[in-house]
Amino acid sequence: MASEQNYGFETLQVRGGYDPAKHNYASTVPIYQTASFNIGDTDRLKRLKAKEEQGFFYTRSGNPTLDILEKRITALEGGTSALAVASGMAAVAYSLLNVAEGGGEIVAVHSLYAGSYNLLEHTLPKLGINVNWVEDPYDIEQFREAITEDTKTIFVETIGNPLINVIDIGRIAEVAHERGIPLIVDNTFASPYLLKPFDFGADIVVYSSTKTLGGHGSTLGGLIVENGKFNWNNGKFPNFTIDDYKLQNKKVVDEFPNSAFTAKIRLHYLSDFGAVLSPFDAFLIIQGLETLSVRVEREVKNTEAIVEFLSQHPQVSWISYPTISNDKNKELAKKYFHKGAGSILSFGFKGEQESINKFLSSLKVFSFLVNVGDSKSLAVQPSETTHSSLSDENKIKAGVFKEAIRLSIGLENIEDLIEDLKQAFKKSLE
Repeated sequence: MASEQNYGFETLQVRGGYDPAKHNYASTVPIYQTASFNIGDTDRLKRLKAKEEQGFFYTRSGNPTLDILEKRITALEGGTSALAVASGMAAVAYSLLNVAEGGGEIVAVHSLYAGSYNLLEHTLPKLGINVNWVEDPYDIEQFREAITEDTKTIFVETIGNPLINVIDIGRIAEVAHERGIPLIVDNTFASPYLLKPFDFGADIVVYSSTKTLGGHGSTLGGLIVENGKFNWNNGKFPNFTIDDYKLQNKKVVDEFPNSAFTAKIRLHYLSDFGAVLSPFDAFLIIQGLETLSVRVEREVKNTEAIVEFLSQHPQVSWISYPTISNDKNKELAKKYFHKGAGSILSFGFKGEQESINKFLSSLKVFSFLVNVGDSKSLAVQPSETTHSSLSDENKIKAGVFKEAIRLSIGLENIEDLIEDLKQAFKKSLE
């Protein structure tokens, strides 16, 4: 497609990044299920190395199916470049390593997916990368105070997991840019249909495409998107400006002025660590993207009905969903989420663990599993599953309360979903 930025979101999610004329006029994006690509002859090799001709060598560094996925998410986000990887955690880890390698610091909030939390709290410190935690995600001054001379980025989720709190990314981006560092945001829960972080100053957006983007719980995947605006040449990121041996001693920022972040990850972390998304999995994610807006609209509508039902149920002590939570969350939801606040919520279950167990085990329509963003509705107790590895103290900081149940609302008939919750609540009392 030409001039993709001029098309609407719904058109881009179906056609973005794909020119059938370059793929034997196939209507559906082809799956290039191959490990390597025939170079042809030595003259073509010279042209490829000199960037006089675009092409692929080996799927670990690039593949046409992945390239289409990367171009499509770039178009949907309004970015300049993207990189597909094998999982959401690979996207988070590569992004943080890319900026903080060599001993930098990261500023982050506690309300994060457990995988990201454990990466920051336990794994990265072993590599000389430490985190400065912000205790109150609503206090912008705490972000400013947490930044030191060694800080390389601020990392947040646009909707926190599992607290389902909204982050003021616009103001946090201002704080980051005051100190010459980028804001990296995980937009997995929202998707670009509900929120485009680049519009509010974010520099890098990461996704677990396993969730809402793919939408069917069938495929692990991750995406990293950049907007090409951050100045990596500001003196704080020497690894972007040194002579790079993989570029014949040229600089990443010079060779890729609008895509230095993703290019550097592709050259080094993807190539050397190898968390490569398979072409078939990329194809499945592309299939999911084609229905993103339609799915999310229905899921948000269903979620709002579930929230209304739970708000009146005697066995529910509290609900965490941006449009009905505390005043700060409501204000931020109005600022950032004009199409709805997503399909994921948490609520407090009134009762002991035995009753919670009965409730979860009695669900018939909801699936009891740890994923989110599926077309199927899901339920889980984060303290016993996704965030069980956190200490009791850190669970409280992250909003992982013992009584909390997290629901991810799908596409089923809303009356069936409500009836399922009703009967499970009733069974929990037996």
